[in-house]
Amino acid sequence: MQTDSTLHDDAQARGASGRLPPEIWMQDGARRVEQALARLLCAEDDGETELMAAMRYATLHGGKRTRALLCLATGALADTPAHMLDDVGAAIEMMHACTLVHDDLPAMDDDVLRRGLPTVHVKFGEATAILVGDALQAHAFLTLASLDAPGDNRIALVRELAQAVSAEGAAGGQAMDLSLVGKHVELDRIVAMHRMKSGALVRASVRMGALCAIAEDAAHAALYCALDRYSACFGLALQVVDDILDATADTATLGKTPGKDAAAQKPTCASIMGLQAARQLALDLLRDAGEAIAPLGTRAERLAQMLQRANAYLFKHAPCA
Repeated sequence: MQTDSTLHDDAQARGASGRLPPEIWMQDGARRVEQALARLLCAEDDGETELMAAMRYATLHGGKRTRALLCLATGALADTPAHMLDDVGAAIEMMHACTLVHDDLPAMDDDVLRRGLPTVHVKFGEATAILVGDALQAHAFLTLASLDAPGDNRIALVRELAQAVSAEGAAGGQAMDLSLVGKHVELDRIVAMHRMKSGALVRASVRMGALCAIAEDAAHAALYCALDRYSACFGLALQVVDDILDATADTATLGKTPGKDAAAQKPTCASIMGLQAARQLALDLLRDAGEAIAPLGTRAERLAQMLQRANAYLFKHAPCA
């Protein structure tokens, strides 16, 4: 509940334009999603296991919250109630954490650092890490099923998130990623893998902010077409940037072990195209994402600001050689 002081601070932050600066709404949104995660993952362990502690460790120790913020940005376009967006954003972050915990396992990408901290399987053991991923996925769907929203909206949200991590989404993308190790492949196969492994959840994050309040029907076909093109470009750009940083950045920047792709002989956009061409591809994709939402006008202002944030991150951490 907002106090008079909070409302006054909000009014000052908005200024004459009546709009919150991007750094303000992003910080506030990330904080609210963090609070929702802490509330939703609050069950006490039975004293014999560390499962809930490990689930909280996997979700509450930092991260840019990009996917949740994309959901919030689209929710602003759709006039979705803030309290609903907070929980949907938290569900998305649970699912994202699930994929990261499983990807870090020795049988997958085998990493020992995530967000600058020991990965879940390093700190809690492999068996607990597997259960953490499983439980986070279940809690994500429980969160969506329990929303204070009409049944049709909840079903649409559950379906969207399930699709994102299915054999046609993140799980299938991870399987393809593993199958390409040590092989010489064409760029289009890498792009297809990225669109499934990481891009599908970005797409879901963008769409879910709207699905909370706007049905995907003929009347709103143009809106969802614009959102899908935006998320396809933005999601691939994020992964291309990740490929570049894996080859060029240090552990402090990445929060995880650099050089993992080359060491594992994994083909990436950066290794196939070269760093400068990959960087230009990322810039082109971010531009295309902006063009996709241009017809939506000021309604999509926060989605445009997410692109500006990604551009700034790219220029800061992967400048021109």
